Amino acid sequence: MKGYSVHDAARICKLSSARLRYWERTALVRPSVTADSAPLFGFHDLVCIKAILVLVERGVPVRRIRRSLESVRARVPEIDRPLEALRVWIDGSDRVVVRLDGVLLQPDGQTVLDFRLAPERSEDVAYLESRRRPTSAEPDPETALEWFERGCRLDSEAATHHEAIAAYERSLEADPGFADAHCNLATVHYNQARRDAARAGYERALALEPDHVEANFNLANLCEEEGRNEAALRHYKVAMRADPLYPDVQLNLALLYEKLGLRRKARKHWRHYLQLEPLGTWAEIARKHLAD
Repeated sequence: MKGYSVHDAARICKLSSARLRYWERTALVRPSVTADSAPLFGFHDLVCIKAILVLVERGVPVRRIRRSLESVRARVPEIDRPLEALRVWIDGSDRVVVRLDGVLLQPDGQTVLDFRLAPERSEDVAYLESRRRPTSAEPDPETALEWFERGCRLDSEAATHHEAIAAYERSLEADPGFADAHCNLATVHYNQARRDAARAGYERALALEPDHVEANFNLANLCEEEGRNEAALRHYKVAMRADPLYPDVQLNLALLYEKLGLRRKARKHWRHYLQLEPLGTWAEIARKHLAD
């Protein structure tokens, strides 16, 4: 079975790699494929990730998804992949249900009467709807994780950057030791050209988790832009050790070594990059450097 790294899986499922990495670290999703001793996401893992995204987009807090999964595993153990079975039953609420042998169950085992079922294909991640949709606004999150998830939904568009910043700040008020929130907040600041705030945020994340992949990688980028090449190399290497399958780390190391005139070291990273990303413009550039 083909496996996907965190970054490939995140790209396929259209979410940030930092968000997916956090879900992996907190065991919301688990890679089920191993290649060269490295854990990778398989096809069914991608389906599970998409199922979580559907639930979150329909207003289900990640905390409730976790509780539902635990309950399904305990009460309905015959469901092999409970995340794939979770659906949203929208009737003015955000209840989560599972389907077992054509019957809808709440995670606590109670049956749900389904008066309107849409056709379902096994390759799709679907949700179930009744005729009445919720009309109330999304309630404010209560926990650091819920504020973090709100920030993740808002930080990809410039128009909602200010809302993402507010969400990450609320997350950090609830949990000042939340390294992922520090890192994501720093990235929003960076995207707004607030370099000092971004640098401070990445450094706070690394003070909490020195091997944090995204914080090291992004701070390395920032150091390189400032001409601090030794610091950039140091942070790229930490990110590479933490995630050897991160292609952009290999690419940036190759480019930085080329800039420093260290072509032999650059070649090693061009080769590693091609192993991870054999197609695309940068792959052709890598082949050209290796041929030269």
